[in-house]
Parts: sequence; C-alpha cells; structure tokens
Amino acid sequence: MTEAVLFDFNGVLVDDESQHCEALQRVLADERITLTREQYYAEYLGLDDRTGFVYAYRNAQRTLTTEMLKHLVTKKSQLYLELVRKSLRLVRGAAEFVPDAARRFRLGIVSGALRSEIDHVLGQTKLGGHFEIIIAADDVSHCKPDPASYLAAHEALNRRRPIAAGACVVIEDSLPGLQAARSAGMACGMLTTSHPARSLEGRGAAFVWDSLAGHSAAELADL
Repeated sequence: MTEAVLFDFNGVLVDDESQHCEALQRVLADERITLTREQYYAEYLGLDDRTGFVYAYRNAQRTLTTEMLKHLVTKKSQLYLELVRKSLRLVRGAAEFVPDAARRFRLGIVSGALRSEIDHVLGQTKLGGHFEIIIAADDVSHCKPDPASYLAAHEALNRRRPIAAGACVVIEDSLPGLQAARSAGMACGMLTTSHPARSLEGRGAAFVWDSLAGHSAAELADL
C-alpha cells in the first residue's frame, strides 16, 4: 500500500522545462557551445546543472574547471529565475492534485533543481506547505539516473517515521528520473509533459498520464 508520494519538480509540478532549456542554451551560447531544443530534451532532461554543463563541455571537447563550473551553474540559475518571474505556470492539475494527495499520503519533492530555485517557485505558489521533505541537487553527490536522490528521500522520511521504500510512489517526467526511482525500489508513474506517451511505453512506468488534471490521488493507493 502506498504511504508516500514523491514528486519530481520541473515538468511534474511546475511547467518550466522550456525555461530551463532556454537558460542553459543562453549560458552555453555565451561559451560558444550550441545546444538545440531537441538535444536538451533527448540528452539533458533530468540531469542537474552540474552534470549538464560537464556533459556539454565534454561533447564540445572543451576543458571545464571546477571554478568555471560553479560560475556557469550560478549564471544559469540566475537566468532561470529571471525567466520564471516573467512566466510561471504549474503543470495542469497540480494545484488540485497536491492538496488531495496530502490528505492521503506523506509528500516529498525529489529534484535535480537547486534548492534556491525550488524555494523561490514554491514561494510563488500555495503548494509548499504540503511537502514533508525536499531533496534538491544540493543534497546529493550524484544526479538522476543514479538513485541517490530517491534513496536520500526514503532515508529522510524513514528518520521521521518508518516507511519501506516500496511504499513510496514517484511521479516523474524524465527517463533518468524513471530509472532512478525504479533503481531505488519505488514504483514510478510518468507525465508526458516532456516526452510523448509512445516514447514511455515498455519502460516500466506504473502509469502514463498527460498531466495531473482529471486524476485523483486515490489512483496511487494500490501501486
């Protein structure tokens, strides 16, 4: 029986993958590295910023120092926050689904976004008070598809009140997120906010929804 629901953030609660894509494209363009939208959704979606920049520099056969990496991550975060200040949308149904889920389950956020970005966006919505734990990119050494973030979320929940990993259900939008959740021993459903449903078939998702709209948290009870 499901006891907790763990939400990815970007593309699951907040419809902001396009802003992340644009911010990364613009920062890389300043470094004379081209990133197409197709490349972002195929290769970068679900990665944290540190891993994304390392990946981009490696593909461009460029050297990236630790100091430069820190600078790029900060620059991209600042640009992302500027973009979401102009246009911030929740994923369809999130405003209704999260309070519904909170009445039934323990809730958490498990994201590759920076904590400062998550806190800023939650501060602009009414969702923040529903989450018992938040695991951000700052909290783990390895990003999805490594299961570290979901294992950290289970540990954080378990410290407060015992819970089995298998009693946690994850909602994701990226393939690295799906792999991370399943490697942590958790059932994972997918939203098609970032990938078409046909590309998610046969990958072990517990369900595939186009959004959270029209769905009830009760649908997660027996996963």
